[in-house]
Amino acid sequence: MDPAVIGTRLASGALGPLLRKLLAADGPGAGLPGQARRVRLSSLVSFRGEKRTLTEKDVRRLAATLVERATAGPGEQPFPADEAEAVTDALATTLLALGDLDMDDVQAVALGHEALAARLRAAAPSPDGLASASLHFLDAVTVWACRHILEFFTQRSAFVPRTLVEQARGQSELHAKADMLLARLPHADVQDADFERRYLAHLAKKHGRLVIYGIDLHHSPDQWPLDTAYLSLEATAPGPVDGSFQEGGEWLGSGGTGQGPSTDGFAYPTPPGSGVVRADLALAQHDRILLRGLAGSGKTTLVQWLTVSAATGQQAEGMAYLHGRVPFVLPLRTLTRHGERLPAAAHFLSSAGCPLTAPDGWADRVLSAGRGLVLVDGIDEIPEAERGRARQWLRDLLAAYGDGNRWLVTSRPSAVGDAWLAADGFAELTLAPMTRTEVTTFVRRWHRAAGPAAAPYEQPLLDALRATEEVAGLATNPLMCGLICALHRDRRGFLPRGRKALYEAALSMLLSRRDRERDMGSPTGIELGEAPQIQLVQRLAYWLALNGRTQMDRRHAESLVSSAVPAVQEASAYDPGAVFTHLLHRSGLLREPTADTVDFVHRTFQDYLAAKALVEQWDIGVLAAHAEDDQWEDVIRMALGHARPRECAELLEELMKAADRAEDRRGQQRVLVLAVSALDQVTEVAPHVRQAVLDRASEVFPPRTQQEARVLGEVGRLALGLLPDPEGLGDEEALMMVTAASHIRTDAAIPYLARFAGHPSLRVRSQLIWSWHRFDSRSYAEEVVARLDPSRLRYFVANDEQAGELLRLGLRPALLEIAAGVSGPSLAELLGACDPAQLRMRRGGGRPDLSALAPLTRLSSLVLGLDADARWSTTALPARAPIEHLELPHVWPEDGLGALGRFRELTSLNLWRAPVADAGTWRSLAALPSLRVLALDRMDLPSCPDGLVLDTVRTVRLVHDGTAKPGEVTAVFPHVERIELVDSQDRVQVLSP
Repeated sequence: MDPAVIGTRLASGALGPLLRKLLAADGPGAGLPGQARRVRLSSLVSFRGEKRTLTEKDVRRLAATLVERATAGPGEQPFPADEAEAVTDALATTLLALGDLDMDDVQAVALGHEALAARLRAAAPSPDGLASASLHFLDAVTVWACRHILEFFTQRSAFVPRTLVEQARGQSELHAKADMLLARLPHADVQDADFERRYLAHLAKKHGRLVIYGIDLHHSPDQWPLDTAYLSLEATAPGPVDGSFQEGGEWLGSGGTGQGPSTDGFAYPTPPGSGVVRADLALAQHDRILLRGLAGSGKTTLVQWLTVSAATGQQAEGMAYLHGRVPFVLPLRTLTRHGERLPAAAHFLSSAGCPLTAPDGWADRVLSAGRGLVLVDGIDEIPEAERGRARQWLRDLLAAYGDGNRWLVTSRPSAVGDAWLAADGFAELTLAPMTRTEVTTFVRRWHRAAGPAAAPYEQPLLDALRATEEVAGLATNPLMCGLICALHRDRRGFLPRGRKALYEAALSMLLSRRDRERDMGSPTGIELGEAPQIQLVQRLAYWLALNGRTQMDRRHAESLVSSAVPAVQEASAYDPGAVFTHLLHRSGLLREPTADTVDFVHRTFQDYLAAKALVEQWDIGVLAAHAEDDQWEDVIRMALGHARPRECAELLEELMKAADRAEDRRGQQRVLVLAVSALDQVTEVAPHVRQAVLDRASEVFPPRTQQEARVLGEVGRLALGLLPDPEGLGDEEALMMVTAASHIRTDAAIPYLARFAGHPSLRVRSQLIWSWHRFDSRSYAEEVVARLDPSRLRYFVANDEQAGELLRLGLRPALLEIAAGVSGPSLAELLGACDPAQLRMRRGGGRPDLSALAPLTRLSSLVLGLDADARWSTTALPARAPIEHLELPHVWPEDGLGALGRFRELTSLNLWRAPVADAGTWRSLAALPSLRVLALDRMDLPSCPDGLVLDTVRTVRLVHDGTAKPGEVTAVFPHVERIELVDSQDRVQVLSP
C-alpha cells in the first residue's frame, strides 16, 4: 500500500481522540501558578503514574484500532493478512515505549515526529520475523502517531507559556505536515553518489579501450586497454619556445599565467608548459587549457585518458590531481551534428549520447561544487561559422561554473586564432610531434601488443626510421606511427613511400585484407573488392566535407550508399541495405558512435576519401572556394596528391587566385602556405608551376609575427627556401626566422639554425635551446648547442639524451632548467658536474628524489616544481648554497616553512603556487630575517593573524586577483615600497602603498 494512503487514513479527525487517550489529562506539577519546569514523558502517559487511566491491554486495543483504520477500505493490503496480530502487538509495544523515553515534553517537540518515532522504535523490542511490508507499515503508523502526540504536547496549558516561541515557529508547520504524504525518497546526495558510481563506471568502460590502427590483423583484438596502450605525449606553449623568453623568466611548466621578471630578478608566473610539459599533466598546473594538435596527434586519445583517470581514480604518475573529478566528455561533432544549440549543463549527458539518466540538478550540483572536468573535444570539427557561437556557449558555462572546475578544449592548430580563449583565462598548448624517443617507445609497444609474429619486424622498422628521413618524417603522431607499423609488418618489411601511398596501402589493408587475413571469410555474405568499397564509402566522406561535419545520421548515410549501389557494378547484385551494413561493420573505415549516427574511424580517412571524390568529379570550384577554411586544409592537400599533372596545375593556379581574393594578410598567408605545403603531396607538377607557387609565397614571407612563423614552419622542408640568410637581420627578424625554422622538424633545418648560435640576442638563443627536443639530440647538440653563447642563457634539458650530450661535449651551464623526463641518475650527474647558480627543476612522483640538490654549493636561485600529492622536506635543499630566491611547489614541505629560517641569505620567496597560507604559515614568514620580496596568492591575505606584520618586506606581488586594496597590504607589510597585482590575464597593476 502507498504510504500516502496510510497517512491519509491516520490523519482523519476520528483518530485524534484515540491517540489522545495515551496521554494523561494533566501531569504532576503541570499548570501550577509560577511553575516553569519541564515535564518528563513518563509523567504524561496515561498508562503509568498517579493518573493512570489505561492498562497495557487498553493500549493494545488502541493499537488494533489504529491498524484497522489504516487498512480499511478498498485496495491492496499493506502487509500479509496472517501477520495482522503480530503487527498490532508490535505497534502496541512501540507506543508503550513512550513511557520509557528519557526526555521531557519540550525536548520531544524539538526532536520532531520522525526522530521521536525512531527513538520509540529503538526503545521497543525489535519486531523479529515480520515481512518487509509489515515493517514498512509499522514504521509509517508510528511516524503518524508521533505527529499527533507531539501536537497534543503543544496544546497543553502548562506547555504553552514555556514554549511560546517554539510553538509559534513550529505549530503551523506541524499542522500543515499532519496531512502531507509520507515521503520515503532518498536524500539528494545519496542519489547523486549512487548515480556517480554508475556514471564513472560507464565512462571507464566506454573510454577504457583504445584502437591502435593496423593492429587488428592476424587474430589480434580490435582494441587494447587504454592504460597499457596510452603513450604520454608532450605539449608546448607559446612563450620561450616561440621567442617570448625574457631574461630571468619563470620556470617553464610551473603553471599559471604571467609575464617576465622585474629588474630585481623576481619572476612572475608563466604559461604552463612553456617549453615542454606532459600533456596529461597540463591541467594540474592550469585549470583552463586550449590544446591544439594536428589530425592524428592524439587529442581525442588524451581526452580518453583524462576521462578514465578521473573515472577510475587510477594512480598513474602525476594523475592524482584528477581524484574526485567528474568528467563531462563533450565531442562537439556529436553535439552539433544536426545544427542543434549547444547544451546547458543539465543536458550534457543526453546530448553526448550517454544512456544514463542523472538525478534532476545533478550536473549543476557537481559543477557548482567545482568538481567537474569539462572536456570539449573538437572545435575544428564544427563549421567555422558556428565557432563563435561555441565560444559564447563556453563563456556562458564559465560564467556559471568557472570556479574550481577544470576545462580542456581541443582543436586543430589553424581552426581558431591565437589567444582565441585567452580573455577567458585559457592557457594555450600545442601537442608536439612525437620525438624520436617517443616513436621508438610506440613502435616497441605496438609490436609487443601485436604478438610474437610481429617481433621480427620491430628492429628493422626502428632501423628504417633512423636511416630514412622520408619515413621518419611521416612518423610524427600516433595515427601515422600505427599505420607505419602495421604496413611494415603487413608488407613483410617494405614500406610505401610518401603520405598518399601510405594512405592507399592503409585502405587496402583495411578494406580487402582485414577479413581475409583473420580467416573471416564473408561473414555478411557480401564480397566486394577495394575499388567498389572505396567508391561507396567516399560518397559519405564527400557529403561530410561539403556540410562541414564529421558525423551524420545513420539513415542518411544508408540512403547515400543505397542510392549509389546500382551504379557500382560489383555491388549492384546485392541488396543496398545489406551493402551498407557490410561497409559499416566490415570495412574497418566506419563506425557507429551511437545507435543512430555514423562517422569515420579517423578524420584523416574522411579527408583522404573526400579529396578523392572531389578530384574524380573535378569539383575544382568547391576546392578553391574553401581555400581559407581550416577544415579543408588536408582535403586540398590530398586532392593535389590525387590529381593528375594538368589538374594539379589548375588547382594550384586556383589557390593562388584565392590568395589574391583573401581579405587580409593572414588569409593570404594561410592559402599560400597551404599551396606550398601541398607541393610535397604532388606526384607530378610542371617546374614553372612549382616555382610560381614558391615565388608567390615569398611575397608574404619572411614571417612578421610568432603565429606567421609557426604557420610557415608547418610547410616543412620547402619553407627553408623561403627563409632569408641570417646576416643583416635585426633581433626581432632573427627571432622570427629561428622560430619558423625550429618548427620545420626535419634535421635539414639544423644547419640553418646553427647559423644563429652566436647571435647576441638572448631571445634568439633561448629559442634555439628550447627547440632542441624537436631534433635528433646528438646532431643538434653538436651543431647548435655546443656553439651557443652561454651568456645569461638558461639551458633547458628535457631528457637523459640531452643531459648526456651536455656532459659529453663538456658543457657546464650555470643556469639550468631540468624537466621531469630527466632520470634521477642523469640529474645527479649533470648537477654534480655543473653546480649551477640558478636552477629550475621539475620532479614527479609522490616521494620525489631530491637528493641531487644536496651537494650544490653555488645555488642562489631555486624554483622547484613537484606534483600536487608530493611529500618532501626542506632538508633536501642544499645546506651550503647561498640561496637568495626560492619558489616553492604546490605542496608545503613536511617540516614547515619555519625550516627556511636557516637560509640566512633568503631575500625573495615566491609562494603563488603553494597552498593557501594559514596563521602558522604567516608566523613562519614573519620569522624569516632577510625577506624583502614576497609573491603570494591574493587569497592568502585574509588568513594573516591580526597584529602580525612582516616589516622586512619591501615588494609584494599578489597574483590571480587584481582587486586588492593598498590598505589590505600595508596592514601586513607596513614598510612595503611596491605593490604589484597580476590578474588572470597577466595584466600587472602597480599600486602606491
